[in-house]
Amino acid sequence: MSNKPSILLVEDEENLHEALKLNLELEGYEITSAFTGSEAMQKIQSEYFDLIILDVMLPDVDGISITETIRVQNNQVPILILSAKNTSSDRVLGLKKGADDYLTKPFNLEELLLRVQKLIEKNKKMQDKDSVGETYEFGGHTIDFNAQEAVTKEGQRIQLSKKEAMLLKLLFENKNDVVPREKILQTVWGYNVYPTTRTIDNFILNFRKYFEHDSRNPRYFHSVRGVGYKYTE
Repeated sequence: MSNKPSILLVEDEENLHEALKLNLELEGYEITSAFTGSEAMQKIQSEYFDLIILDVMLPDVDGISITETIRVQNNQVPILILSAKNTSSDRVLGLKKGADDYLTKPFNLEELLLRVQKLIEKNKKMQDKDSVGETYEFGGHTIDFNAQEAVTKEGQRIQLSKKEAMLLKLLFENKNDVVPREKILQTVWGYNVYPTTRTIDNFILNFRKYFEHDSRNPRYFHSVRGVGYKYTE
């Protein structure tokens, strides 16, 4: 498992692709390549990335449509668009559809590397923002993250697996917000190792069994179909 920030580089012009890949790797990033829009979408569905560098003019699906699709799926991965189109209306359209930054070709390599670094740092800060402490209490239940243990309001002790404890912590840190499936998979399972959605569903079912008065009508742990999972306080 690599601790290097991971970038999906989507660019069909081979010479530019190779030059960017080499320079980004020299900066310490883990690069995954895609040369078409459909190849990019496949990789986005099955892996986690800290950033996507996305060319607008691709052989099949264009970069703006890909950006829109990613955002519709509630995936908040930072997107840096590269485009030969340099009018302000193109730029506005890219940003409107959900890109975080827009760089026109030809660009200065140093500027690109600086923008990449800023987007990755901003993403990391967002993910680290609401850390909960070593213990968390809700509805009379107490979770001890260090001991990986829960004590229910009835006083029953439950030994949690490491991943159960990590998932609970993530849900608590984002209370009342839907946590996208991608974020859960990246935080709990680590880079690029994706179990099925069913695996997360089973964890949520366990939490309901442990902590809900009526697991069929949950008060705390919810699945939001097609988007992610949510803890409500």
